[in-house]
Amino acid sequence: MTLLAVVTAGVMLAMWFPMRALWSQQRQITVATRQIAAIEHEQQVLDAQAQSISSKSSATLLARQQYQLVQQGQSLIQVLPGSEPGQPSQWTGDPGDQPLVSPSSVASLVHVAPGSSPAHSSGFVQRLVRTLEFWR
Repeated sequence: MTLLAVVTAGVMLAMWFPMRALWSQQRQITVATRQIAAIEHEQQVLDAQAQSISSKSSATLLARQQYQLVQQGQSLIQVLPGSEPGQPSQWTGDPGDQPLVSPSSVASLVHVAPGSSPAHSSGFVQRLVRTLEFWR
């Protein structure tokens, strides 16, 4: 009986070591299979996106909408909303994230004092004095 127990234990140990290695390898294969499936799914999504922008008109539309690109010879002009004097600006962060202003409301964004031109509202000395007022 003892001999049978020793032989059985020896067979079990001899079988356990290869089985444990096979089990570990099977887990690694399962993980790799899941990763391959995820990559293949991502590849299908990217292929569908590439197919959707394969025409020149759709690629141009995507470039204009998402990347604000224009064709050669064109200019992109963005008019950002301003804030009234004395009021805090409602927008913070990147000015590119702000909505565009309609061209009809551009005149209301320019604030010019009556009787003065916007380019030369004050002289250099007056601007310098106002800049250095914190010294008082």
